[in-house]
Amino acid sequence: MPSLKDLKNRIASVQSTRKITSAMKMVAASKLRRAQEQAEAARPYAERMGRMLASLASNVQDSGNGPKLMTGTGSDTVHLLVVISSDRGLCGAFNSSIVREARRQILRLQGEGKTVKVLTVGRKARDQIRREFGSLIVASYEDIGRRRLSFADADMITDKVLSLFDEGEFDVCSVIYNKFKSAISQIVTLQQLIPFAVTATEEAAGAEAKAIYEFEPDEEQILTELLPRNLSIQIYRALLESAASEQGARMTAMDNATRNAGDMINKLTITYNRTRQAYITKELIEIISGAEAI
Repeated sequence: MPSLKDLKNRIASVQSTRKITSAMKMVAASKLRRAQEQAEAARPYAERMGRMLASLASNVQDSGNGPKLMTGTGSDTVHLLVVISSDRGLCGAFNSSIVREARRQILRLQGEGKTVKVLTVGRKARDQIRREFGSLIVASYEDIGRRRLSFADADMITDKVLSLFDEGEFDVCSVIYNKFKSAISQIVTLQQLIPFAVTATEEAAGAEAKAIYEFEPDEEQILTELLPRNLSIQIYRALLESAASEQGARMTAMDNATRNAGDMINKLTITYNRTRQAYITKELIEIISGAEAI
C-alpha cells in the first residue's frame, strides 16, 4: 500500500501533467483555426485546376500526344510514394494512420512485383518507415512549415519529385496524406500525381465538354506549362490539409489527456483520503488500547 507521501507526490505530478496538456490543447486550438482556413481556402483552386486540366488533357489524349507528366513513361514498374506526416508526436493516431497506409501500399505494390521508392515529409514518417523499409527511402524532409507553411515548401518538394522523374527514377508518383474533415476526424487520402490522372467529374465533363474553346498556344504547350504548376499546387494542398489535420488531432488528443488526468486526480484524491483516514483510525485505536492497558 503506497504511503501518504507517495500519493501526494503522485497527485502533484498528475496535476503538473494536466497543466501541460491543457496548455498544449489551447495552443493547438489557436493554430487549428488558421490552418483550417488555409486548407479550406486552397481546396476550390486545387480542385478547379484539376478539373480544368482533366478537361484539357482529354482533348490531347484523343490526338495521341501530350507532355510526359500526363502520358507517363509507358510503364508502371517503379512507384514513388510521397508520405506526409508531422515532425512532432502527441497527436493521437495522426502519424500512425499515415504510416499504416504507406506500409499497406508498399506491401501491395511489392506483392504485385513493383519496385517502390519512398519520399517522406515529416520526421515521424521517416523514423517509422525506416525501421522496416529503410532501403526504400530516397529523400526526406523535416521542419516543413515549422514557422509558417508557404508555397515555397511545396515547390522544393516538387522540384525533387520532378528531378527524380526526369532522371527516370520512377514511373508513377502518389501522395499519402491526412485530409482534414473536422477536429476529431481526418481522412487518409491516396492521390496519384504522376502521370496526371484524367478523371474529370461528370459535372466538369458535362459543363466544359459542351463549350468549344480555341487555345493559343495549343493544348499541348499549355499542359506542358501548367502540369508542373499543378503538381506544386496539389502537394501544397496536401501539406495544408496535413497541417490542419495535425492540429485537430493534437487538440483532440490533448483534450482527452486532460480529461484523463482529471479523472486520475479524482481517483488518487479519494485513495489519499481513505488512506489518511485509515492511518488516523489506526493511531486512535493504538492510543485507546494503550490507555486501557494502563
